[in-house]
Amino acid sequence: MAQEFKLPELGENIEAGDVVRVAITPGESVKKGQTVVELETDKAVVEVPAEVDGVVEEVRVANGQRLKVGDVLFTYAAAETAAPPVETRPEPAANEAAKPEAKATAKAAKAEKKSAAVAKAEIVEFKLPELGENIEAGDVVRVAVKSGDQITAGQSVLELETDKAVVEVPSTLAGEVKEIKVAVGQRLKVGEVIFTIAAVVPAVEPVVVAEPEPEAPVAHAADQDSMAMARHTFRSARTMEGKSEEQALPPDIPSDAQLRARAAAETKRGPLKDQRNVPAAPIVRQLAREIGVDIYMVKGSGPGGRISEADVKAFAKATFTRMADPAGNVQVSGTGAGKVVVKLPDFSRWGKIDKQPLRGVRRKTAEHLAVAWNVIPHVTQFDKADVTDLEELRKRFAPKAEAAGGKMTMTAIALKVVASALKAFPQFNASIDTASEEIIYKKYVHIGVAVDTDRGLLVPVLRNVDKKNIIELAVELSAISKKARDKKLSAEDMEGGTFTITNLGGVGGTAFTPIVNHPEVAILGMSRSRLEPVWINGKFEPRSMLPLSLSYDHRIIDGADAARFVRWIVDALEQPFLLSVQG
Repeated sequence: MAQEFKLPELGENIEAGDVVRVAITPGESVKKGQTVVELETDKAVVEVPAEVDGVVEEVRVANGQRLKVGDVLFTYAAAETAAPPVETRPEPAANEAAKPEAKATAKAAKAEKKSAAVAKAEIVEFKLPELGENIEAGDVVRVAVKSGDQITAGQSVLELETDKAVVEVPSTLAGEVKEIKVAVGQRLKVGEVIFTIAAVVPAVEPVVVAEPEPEAPVAHAADQDSMAMARHTFRSARTMEGKSEEQALPPDIPSDAQLRARAAAETKRGPLKDQRNVPAAPIVRQLAREIGVDIYMVKGSGPGGRISEADVKAFAKATFTRMADPAGNVQVSGTGAGKVVVKLPDFSRWGKIDKQPLRGVRRKTAEHLAVAWNVIPHVTQFDKADVTDLEELRKRFAPKAEAAGGKMTMTAIALKVVASALKAFPQFNASIDTASEEIIYKKYVHIGVAVDTDRGLLVPVLRNVDKKNIIELAVELSAISKKARDKKLSAEDMEGGTFTITNLGGVGGTAFTPIVNHPEVAILGMSRSRLEPVWINGKFEPRSMLPLSLSYDHRIIDGADAARFVRWIVDALEQPFLLSVQG
């Protein structure tokens, strides 16, 4: 009698998963501990071992199917009831005396084969490994090995400049380098080959996995409703240009005729047994639901049409970008990039041009500021502080700061002033989470300072600014600024900021509108101070005036609060004693 083998418990809080690979077939004998299914859960891909011995009769699951604990994977005939396999014995050898020698030879050959299976030298590819969270590529700064070098595991083989820092890439293999596949200046993505190496690696028998043919996405009734508004928007915009309905709609959004055809196909084939039978992980489905994307409409870029988070985001970006720009001048780049690309004319028609790649810090700055500008509704508040008396104090204490290894700059003083202001105005030391509709107030004060380098703008972060005096901040600011200019900053040095200060006083200008460093909610800009006539006690007096520019996120900060915040800073700069009283 056939028995059922059900999906066992997979671990704490893991109740379901998607079938990545079915490792058994009907008629196959299985043993306890043998992998029968590979399952992708919310946390990882796990192998499900058999807990019985027997012969598989019917497989009840398929690739891409979602299973819950307790669902039947297959039916089987227990080992004791299964028909024993027919054993074929070889004919006895004619010469029995040769048996010991033959056995010894066979044993030696078996041992040699086993040894070869354990480890053997092969030419393998060493590829760029994962470099860290949200780091997908980098530019080669230095190749530390050459063909013919003997290297060990853990040895640095490459220096790579990512969007955040210059990192060393260690080898995970040991052996002789055969061929270098990269060059200085080349841009590498995670997974690309760096070099080939004659390495001692385990010999692994190849496993052929038959990927299922991806099913064409079917438009359900809910899908038709969800696409109605998008179709209407495109139709209205494009028909005004004299285009037909089919011309009006971009390829990502189906027309009514296409949806009717899909609905007819669905009716013909009958309802799906499980509408979740789409090749996508649970976290990808959740993302699609959260941003309003029908996952059946997304084309997967992975093996067997598997859908990734990047595919969902790219589909959403393409849909809404085209809705905002029916003329088609704005495009969305390849899967997962999510970049809005504007078509440019051919500038070479009017004269000579020179093209330089957008790389490293400059590229990251462009991407980050574009996000900040598009996400945050910016407003800038301007004011001026009379720093005449403060300048005298700064010059008086400058030698003390220099003796400690720093410089008593106006930025160092502003760090202390702003840290005190953030305690008085906590909404400026916060972030807004639109997904959960929450405001996150930070109980720590980590302030970033924009540093001008030959590679572009970097923003290292000084931590716990509120707990340090101005001399300590001057020393730390000098050290981290030098680190930035010497290309020694790590990714951690530029993370965790709650507010940013940018000072252009050393360059010039009277005022500017800095862009908020997302996900922060405000940034203070400082321009060059200058002598101006100020009306004091019935007469004009020359005073040193420092221009201040505060840009802020109007979703969380009101204009009146921004004005009060700037005035608090102005008062503290004009009357340093207030820091001891109020800060």
